[in-house]
Amino acid sequence: MANLSGLASFVSELRVERTNLVDRLRHVDAALSVLGKLNGGSSGHTVSASARRRMSLAQKARWAKRASKTNRLR
Repeated sequence: MANLSGLASFVSELRVERTNLVDRLRHVDAALSVLGKLNGGSSGHTVSASARRRMSLAQKARWAKRASKTNRLR
């Protein structure tokens, strides 16, 4: 009979551990859900064509400035 009471105690501990794990998994699921919404969803922010053109011209100017510096060193 001692083995059965020990087994019941063991099963009880396993149930408590299972409950703790389920609770932790809920927290992980909630965190993943929030992170998925941050990265996966569309922000709704679009850049106008004129803004894209200004960004393109600015980048080209940075490239030209860098290229002129490397050409002077040679």
